[in-house]
Amino acid sequence: MTKLFTTLFALAVSFVTVSAHSQDIKGDVKAGETKNAMCIGCHGIKGYQASFPEVYKVPMISGQSAKYIDSALHAYKKGERKHPTMRGIAESLSDQDIADLSAYYAQHGVTEGAAATARTAKTPSPAVAALLGKANCASCHGADFSKPIDPSYPKLGGQHADYLFVALKAYKVENNKTVGRGNAIMAGMAKQYTNAELKQLANYLASVEGDLKVVPQSKFR
Repeated sequence: MTKLFTTLFALAVSFVTVSAHSQDIKGDVKAGETKNAMCIGCHGIKGYQASFPEVYKVPMISGQSAKYIDSALHAYKKGERKHPTMRGIAESLSDQDIADLSAYYAQHGVTEGAAATARTAKTPSPAVAALLGKANCASCHGADFSKPIDPSYPKLGGQHADYLFVALKAYKVENNKTVGRGNAIMAGMAKQYTNAELKQLANYLASVEGDLKVVPQSKFR
């Protein structure tokens, strides 16, 4: 218990330090629009698939929280997320670039002043409900898995099922130079499940209506 408390305390201190640093840099939407050339070839094409470490649709990032995108890109940049292509891209970005891109994609495809669309709640099966309750997923990712309690946590509702499955499995990987995600909290959560159970979770989360979308790029620069 003492070891767990010490680990969680260290993570909390680290998170506060990173958050304080990030708050010093303000993202500019217009600047982000001029910096997304490396993003649009994958995230701006509907149905586009990555092939490493397996074939899956790249995640929808338009409408995702700016703080989550910022956090994810910094995790790739620091090597906490080990996907080689994303690491290479993130390492080429300055902190200001990351802030600008995060601000841009958070509002990408969002119609200003549009009324919120009413959503029909997606009731999970008893088996999936039990899996969701096992790690209390909604306690962090919020109502309909689209209103996380902290903006640095991702919106999950409606995200591609195959991407979610690959991402969840990545938290279980250890001691691999090219695959895996080094988040201690999510690793603890993901390791509670078999891969078959993670696939069930991913399929359910993908079926929930959410804010995420792919906005086709009108042109490539």
